[in-house]
Amino acid sequence: MSLLKSYLSFARGERRLSPWMVTYPFGVIARTVVSMRNFAFDHGLVSSVEPVIPVISVGNITLGGTNKTPFVEMLCRMLREAGIPVGIISRGYGGTTVDPVVISSDMTGGGEEECGSRTASLREIVGDEPLLLASRLQGVPVAVSKNRLRDIDALLERNVEFIVADDAFQHRRMGRDADIALVDACCPFGNGWVAPAGILREPPSVLSRASLVVITKSDQVPGEKLDALAGEICRFVPKEKVFFSRLSLPTWRSWNGCWKKGDRKAPGSVIAFSAIGSPESFRRSLEQQGIAIFREHRFKDHHRYRKSDMEELERSLSECGAEAMACTEKDIYNLPRGWKPSREICVPLISTELDDEPRFRAALLEVLRPRIVVASNGYGEDSMGVLLARKLKDRFPCASVSSFPIVGKGEHYIREGIPVDSVPEESPSGGVIKYRFLDLWRDLRSGLLRSIARQMKAWGRLRGAIRTPICVGDVYLLLHSLWGQGQLPVLVATAKTVYLSGHWRLERFLLKHRSRTTWTRDRETADELRRSGARARFDGNPIMDLTCDNTIETVPWGETGKPGVLLLPGSRRRAYDDVRLLLDAVERLDSVVPSAYLMVVAPTLDMEELMASCSGWEPFGEGGWKGIRKGACSIRFYFGPLPSVTGDARLLMGLGGTANQVCAGMGVPVVSIEEKGKFVQKKLLGESELLVPPTAQSLAEGAARILSDESLRQKMAREGKERLGGPGALDTVVAHAAGSMGWDLRCSLFQRLSERWGGL
Repeated sequence: MSLLKSYLSFARGERRLSPWMVTYPFGVIARTVVSMRNFAFDHGLVSSVEPVIPVISVGNITLGGTNKTPFVEMLCRMLREAGIPVGIISRGYGGTTVDPVVISSDMTGGGEEECGSRTASLREIVGDEPLLLASRLQGVPVAVSKNRLRDIDALLERNVEFIVADDAFQHRRMGRDADIALVDACCPFGNGWVAPAGILREPPSVLSRASLVVITKSDQVPGEKLDALAGEICRFVPKEKVFFSRLSLPTWRSWNGCWKKGDRKAPGSVIAFSAIGSPESFRRSLEQQGIAIFREHRFKDHHRYRKSDMEELERSLSECGAEAMACTEKDIYNLPRGWKPSREICVPLISTELDDEPRFRAALLEVLRPRIVVASNGYGEDSMGVLLARKLKDRFPCASVSSFPIVGKGEHYIREGIPVDSVPEESPSGGVIKYRFLDLWRDLRSGLLRSIARQMKAWGRLRGAIRTPICVGDVYLLLHSLWGQGQLPVLVATAKTVYLSGHWRLERFLLKHRSRTTWTRDRETADELRRSGARARFDGNPIMDLTCDNTIETVPWGETGKPGVLLLPGSRRRAYDDVRLLLDAVERLDSVVPSAYLMVVAPTLDMEELMASCSGWEPFGEGGWKGIRKGACSIRFYFGPLPSVTGDARLLMGLGGTANQVCAGMGVPVVSIEEKGKFVQKKLLGESELLVPPTAQSLAEGAARILSDESLRQKMAREGKERLGGPGALDTVVAHAAGSMGWDLRCSLFQRLSERWGGL
């Protein structure tokens, strides 16, 4: 025992010079391993699983002694009083069970005539702390095993709606909605070294990932020391997320082989014994009640008492003349099976009290507010992301829904009033995927790598605070999100399809192992991914969801006797050059087939710069329309959603990407130019798109040929509808999130807690 005391004195920082300094190299190794493990979770190299039910984790960064068990009890009572069915999961230190075992107060006697033989049997299976929690909390089931995710499944069968995870701060494989870290005011970080060279499980800097930090036993240290500790913690955690709690010993009970009914008075003098993480705290609690401690016997945490231990304690009691023996409630569950004391053992029922419980409830409630992020990596993807974000806000009105576009400045989201979490960026190419090395080189010279680093920092600020990210785009975006914040995203895959050679083997591997679910744009692509083991499904083409947005109203713009021609210069910077090509083509086309023209202007384009590209054309404004005119040919501008104006269109001259696909899917034939990106798109659109050399004359001739041949135009329209398919994917994503991912339950619980805790 003296060896153990010597080590603990060193590890807790009570002795600076000690032979135990030989453990420093092992502490360095341990800290390195911990850092590597956290890095892996932070960046999705090791996956965590978001449970279908909300989870609050209660843990610490030291080896025992922070009063986790009383805090878990207090938190469960708080949730129960708010009408929330809650359960506890625990690893059950010292227990033998591997598979989940669920215990409850009725199995322990619930505090009534609870006899040693019954509790001793349960203690062998589940350990002491789960048994203590089950006995103290009526109606709160406690699941114990080596696998906390299986424990959650076991509690779901008990109609539990909320989980409190005991000692789970380091169990990062299990996702959580709130992470509460406890710090012992009496011995916060020991000697500052990671075990075995100290008492730290992780360095103090990891408190930055905690949702809330509670400094426990705040009544047992001087005020100046408490303030200094709070200041140190605030280096990693905002001040408003730091709280204080204290121990309370409101009642005492007696144990003589069974719990005696009713409370008893506190004894005047005792010999104290304990096998807990912080025996000093137990001693101080007794002294604060004015109890004289004649002798004290300390054992290692979770020690299983032998009969010889108890005989020695009883001899000590007789020798010193104390009124009784006193121990913690946890110690009772570690007493020898069948042993009975010669005199009753006095047990204080220790509880935790928060210094500012209303503020704690308000802070916890805000942490529990579901926060959903929609990420996208392209202007067309932004349009789908906006629609998805709106659907999520409608389904989950209490949730915070924001966006993370990684291309451009998020104009689509800003226009819809959806907050943008990413760092606004512009690149010369205006995109992520590069079809030409020159585009990549220009982006690199303009700071592409710095841009990616800034986006990673933006993701890092969201780490641990958001639910599963929803990515609208490609595998690059999935990896971008995964590396930035660590949680496995879901992916609405808008780029790859078997019509475009399908996903690469590496992409299929990543979707199998690093995407919770992937929605594809066609059934064949979903089949391809499922054959690779990925969780893929097809529920409609997400691109075509843009055509059935119920907030979009049809806008008539055609002219009697003239075919309607849509013009799309695109949404990237090259549009300012491409618009000149379209204008020259319009002049040539109008001389052959007089038409009505409407140019759809993307919100990413600057009108002054666009007008500068329209030299030779005069601006006009009439009948509520703005546009440009040259001779008898006029072009109107439209700044709203593309599906609003496809009804009057007979043809599209388009230099865009997703917008071209939307028009083809709505039965509008497409004429575009021959270039690498468009050749790729042609594989998808098939005969619904005509590619011509990148000259104004070729564009005009191609458009005139289609407008002059109605049977050809109808054939192209049918091909586009068949190739793109129907809508429905985004509604299914929302429904999946509501049910299979548990977001409906999370929002319901948040609303109920808001009503009970002050209507925040």
